[in-house]
Amino acid sequence: MPENPTVEQLMIIIAKLQAKLEKFRKENVALKEKLAKYENPKNSRNSSIPPSKDENRPKRNNSLREKTGLKPGGQKGHKGKTLMVSDNPDIIEKISPDYCNKCGKDLSGVEGMLDKKRQIVDIPPIKPIITEYQTFSKTCSCGCTSKSGFPNGVATPVSYGGNVQSLIAYLHARQFIPYKRMKEMLNDLFGLPISQGGIEQLLNHFCKTNIGLYNKILQAVENSDVVGGDETGCKVNGDKWWFWTWQTAKHTFITASANRGKKTIDSVLKKGLPKSILVSDRWNPQLNTTAKGHQLCLAHLLRDTIYLDQLYNN
Repeated sequence: MPENPTVEQLMIIIAKLQAKLEKFRKENVALKEKLAKYENPKNSRNSSIPPSKDENRPKRNNSLREKTGLKPGGQKGHKGKTLMVSDNPDIIEKISPDYCNKCGKDLSGVEGMLDKKRQIVDIPPIKPIITEYQTFSKTCSCGCTSKSGFPNGVATPVSYGGNVQSLIAYLHARQFIPYKRMKEMLNDLFGLPISQGGIEQLLNHFCKTNIGLYNKILQAVENSDVVGGDETGCKVNGDKWWFWTWQTAKHTFITASANRGKKTIDSVLKKGLPKSILVSDRWNPQLNTTAKGHQLCLAHLLRDTIYLDQLYNN
């Protein structure tokens, strides 16, 4: 700085200092934001970050439940639950004493009185039932030969029935059992020899025959008073896709899409949800969905509250 600076020189110096000060201020804000990530890190418990993204995450996912200090299991005074005795057992085995425990006298001719009873709940040996359908032809006196036809669903020489198809669909869609393990399970438990390709064919057929029910579920969701919406990432042939879910207390509708934006919502909910209160996690496409009203997910708000409490120690 000059020994006797002029006003113009001082103004230039002040301007430069103000520019440096503003630069330092912005750097300070940026550094504080970076530091906050380490001093008050966000995780799956206090934000919408999935548990898989938690840094140095424990083996178990963080839970929003507060620790009570109580031991696991039923607490003192808790009413326990047990198997209920059936009033209509399928089989009754009567066990009567044949002789007197004291003198050894024959008691086979003495009528017994019921003392106690206990029940065993079990399943019968599982064995496939093979039903053979035979069609016949008859020749009328007029010379015409009439032939009977097979029932619906009996289209090939040998095929699996509706119960087998429903079981495979349930094990795959609800229990998430892969084809290979399902093939092994069906053979071990039921003696049903089926290939992985056969399982896939049955699932594809099941999907086609139940598309009407799938659409009815969507209609039920659209006509519900309250609907919860969410989406989660998944892999489809190695590519990033999304499972979109809309559910009510009784129905759950799921669809897969390569798009996480409103394009998917518009393609599924063509008119939105004008009859429903839509509960979501504040994902912008969900909030922009046409609805009677919007409710923010309480679990997400609770995580935000926990984070603010940790951030300000209050």
